[in-house]
Amino acid sequence: MKKKSLIYSDLSKKQLEILKELYVQKKVESMSHQELKQYVLEIISHQVNDTIDKEEEMEAWREMSDFFGEQFEIIILEIQAKYTDEKNSFDTEIDSQRQRIELLERHNLDQEKKDMWDD
Repeated sequence: MKKKSLIYSDLSKKQLEILKELYVQKKVESMSHQELKQYVLEIISHQVNDTIDKEEEMEAWREMSDFFGEQFEIIILEIQAKYTDEKNSFDTEIDSQRQRIELLERHNLDQEKKDMWDD
């Protein structure tokens, strides 16, 4: 007779938390210094570069501001000066989104006017 495999739902919430904490602790202890640096680099890169919405972008901004401290503004000014040719993609995206919304609204208004008289 085959023994049933354990799955996460066999544990209580507290037991699962303890197992996860033990895993994290043992996993970190088993990693070399180079592996830890690479892992942290991947995590931070993902957190900062793969922001999805405005809230996450603002969180990444605060994190960078806290890290760079008083130098943050100077760094931003240097980047802006060096890359002046770059268009602000956020503004471009917002403008094109506004244009689409305005077109849809106009189209919907036109449709409502037509529908109102078609009875």
